[in-house]
Amino acid sequence: MKKGYLLTLVAMVVAIGCKAQDEMIDRRTVTDFDLKRYMGRWYELARFDHRFERNMVQCEAFYTLHPDGKVEVRNTGLDTTTGKPHTSIGKAKAGKHTGQLRVSFFLFFYSDYNILALGDNYEWALVGSHSPNYLWILSRTPTLPQTTLDHILNIARHRGYDTTKLIWVEQ
Repeated sequence: MKKGYLLTLVAMVVAIGCKAQDEMIDRRTVTDFDLKRYMGRWYELARFDHRFERNMVQCEAFYTLHPDGKVEVRNTGLDTTTGKPHTSIGKAKAGKHTGQLRVSFFLFFYSDYNILALGDNYEWALVGSHSPNYLWILSRTPTLPQTTLDHILNIARHRGYDTTKLIWVEQ
């Protein structure tokens, strides 16, 4: 009985710690956002590791706005374990807040896509979600100047993200 109590106590402490870290993330989205300007090709320069993009390089996202206001999301990349290209097609719609999209790659299950920061000319974007485990740096070009990357990383750190966890994507 004591062992079960101890395991429960440890689980509660871990859960509280995770919740505290989660609350430290600043998920506020950009307040000035033009969906039409966001459309087009984005290169994924960096991301946190997650199952659905593991071992992927040359990752790009293509956003297409349809007349009904919905957005087609086409993600492409090269799987380094098989050497084969991979494409995922999803959909997006406006979220509750300016600078937020709701994205789905499976049926009606949507996730938050929070645009946390944007370059003045939509040349780069810092994107997160409701979870502190997701973060992307996107660019209109396959590379960005180091000063720009340093600026984006600084924004991410000030928002509470651990940027040492970023995986830099080979383009």
